[in-house]
Amino acid sequence: MTKKIPFYKISAAGNDFIVVDNRKKILPRAIPALAQKWCARKFSIGADGLILLESSATAQFRMRFYNADGSMASMCGNGGRSIVRFAHVVGIAAKKMSFETDAGLVNAEIIGKTVRLGLYEPKDARLDFTLKVEKREFDVSFINTGVPHTVIFVNDIEKLDVEGIGQMVRYHRAFAPAGTNVDFVQKKDEHTIFVRTYERGVECETLACGTGVTASAIIAGLRGLVKPPVQCITRGGYTLKVSYALNGGGDFLSPVSNVNLEGPAEISFTGEIEI
Repeated sequence: MTKKIPFYKISAAGNDFIVVDNRKKILPRAIPALAQKWCARKFSIGADGLILLESSATAQFRMRFYNADGSMASMCGNGGRSIVRFAHVVGIAAKKMSFETDAGLVNAEIIGKTVRLGLYEPKDARLDFTLKVEKREFDVSFINTGVPHTVIFVNDIEKLDVEGIGQMVRYHRAFAPAGTNVDFVQKKDEHTIFVRTYERGVECETLACGTGVTASAIIAGLRGLVKPPVQCITRGGYTLKVSYALNGGGDFLSPVSNVNLEGPAEISFTGEIEI
């Protein structure tokens, strides 16, 4: 017997997601397989990830996130803004809300066409170390903004082989076994950077990555290249704003506080899919 599942398709700066209200457990247990099937472009709905809105005892709802390859991620910045838009549109939450993720509690606010997320403090910051990739060496930095990100500063972001280099760094033994997302960054001015991201779980370059621009803006600030707030220009042409306070003192256990990510999240279409 077939079952029809209602869904929303939401795009956040070119990062697109399938969002399903799963508070009543309408999906079967084989969710990773569903994520793979539904996210496959040209064969199904097509998306960078599947997001489930589920019940929470401590917030308005809980976000469960699956990458396009079926793997789970503890957090997704663009996905977080998308589920906030969804929750407000369907009447689950007001314009100000909080929600649970596997990385921690996130506060959020809808401001017109944009959504602002108040994120938790990043962790595991490590600046300027050398990574050997085949016969090349890269000066990289690392930080966890809910998921792991390796940041590489470049001089010409347009001519970069994002997918080739990104894949090698993503699977590098230094980040085993979980792997890493890889962000390539070029400074424009003291408040603006260009960012391109190879996303773990999607396994290619995406048009935007919320946790990636957050990681890039913070690392750029810690290196003294920019001052917050930082405008992050993504591959899709959208600009995401990252604001934070530098704690100073060289404390890289908690290098920044008051981290916010702001950008668009808009509904593309709604529908039903049979399972």
